[in-house]
Amino acid sequence: MDRVTSMVSERPVVIFSKSTCYMCHTVITLFREFGVDTTIHELEKVPRGREIEQALSRLGCNPVVPAVFIGGRLVGGANEVMSLHLSRSLIPLLQSAGAIWV
Repeated sequence: MDRVTSMVSERPVVIFSKSTCYMCHTVITLFREFGVDTTIHELEKVPRGREIEQALSRLGCNPVVPAVFIGGRLVGGANEVMSLHLSRSLIPLLQSAGAIWV
């Protein structure tokens, strides 16, 4: 759990992903279209990825990926990110985290 906390505190937007996950790709593409410089950790490629996956599960991520953190805080997965986007709450959240300037 400490490793996850450390990883998400390093950058404004951190996404835990898997390269084969189409919803991960969708969320990553959305952030890139906003011009957000996201830090992406693909769990099958990072050291101790399985342990990170278990920690994300304990945090309540279901499914485990994508797990999106903005400003060091867990936002959730694809459904939560899309809900924030549709309610026009995502951009202000990204702005307050220093991830984008509009």
